[in-house]
Amino acid sequence: MRRLKKILLWFISLYSLTLLILYFFQEKILFQPEELSRDYVFKFDHEFEEFFLETDDNSLLNGIHFVNENPKGVILYFHGNRGSLKRWGNIASFFAKKQYDVVVMDYRGYGKSTGDISEQKLYTDAQLFYDYILDRYPEYQVIVYGRSIGTGIATKIASDNQPCNLILETPYYNMKDVVESWLPHFPTNALLRYKIPSNKFIQDVACDITIYHGTIDAVVPYASGERLFKSIPVPNKRMVTVKNGSHNDLIEFEEYQNSIDKVLKKY
Repeated sequence: MRRLKKILLWFISLYSLTLLILYFFQEKILFQPEELSRDYVFKFDHEFEEFFLETDDNSLLNGIHFVNENPKGVILYFHGNRGSLKRWGNIASFFAKKQYDVVVMDYRGYGKSTGDISEQKLYTDAQLFYDYILDRYPEYQVIVYGRSIGTGIATKIASDNQPCNLILETPYYNMKDVVESWLPHFPTNALLRYKIPSNKFIQDVACDITIYHGTIDAVVPYASGERLFKSIPVPNKRMVTVKNGSHNDLIEFEEYQNSIDKVLKKY
C-alpha cells in the first residue's frame, strides 16, 4: 500500500510539474528565436533588400525583400518557430529563384526584431507587412505562404484580406490540437495562452487554399492538417499528401516539387 501511495504521489508531482512548465514556459516552447546583432550582414544567393517596419508600440520588425526584374507575383512568407531570417531567408529564396518577389519577416524577439511577443501582436505585425506589400503590388498578385507555426498567422492574414492564394505547409487545426497530440490527458485549453485558431480563421478565407503535409510529421501531426483541410468551406481547396514526409523536408519530395509551380500560378 505504501508503495502504491508513493507511485501515486510521484505521478501527481510529475503531472503538476508538467502543468506548471506548460503554463509558465509555453512561450519558450512555442517560440525558439535566434537573436542577431543589429549590424549582422545577411548573405543570400539572390538579390534582396533588408528593411525595418516600426509598430505602434515603437518596436522594430526586420524584414527581407527578395526582388526580381519581372516578378510573376509576390509571396508574403511567414516562417516557423525556430531560428531567424539568417535561416529562413535562405529557405524563402527558393521562391525568389522561381521569379517571385518574396517578403519574409522576423517575429518579435527573432533576429534583429525587437519587442515582446503575444498572439495579438503576431497578427497586427503580420498585417503591417501585408500593408507594406500592398503599397508596392496589386493585391491580386499577393500569395500568402505559411510554414509550421506561421500557417496560423498566414491564415489569419488571408482571412482579413483578399490575396489571390493561400499556401500552408505543415499546418495545424489550432494550437490546442497540436499540444494535445504532445500531451494527451492534460487540460491544455485552460493552460494555453496562444490559441491560434486556424480552423476559425480559415472559414473567412475566400481565395484558393493549398495544404502540404507529410504523413510522418512528428511535430504537427498529419491528422491535424487533414482536420483543418476538411473544415475549409470553399470548393477551391487542395491537400497534397507527402508520403513519408516529416516536418522539415517536404521540399525534397516529388509531390511538392511537381505541384508547387502550378499552385503558385493560380492567381
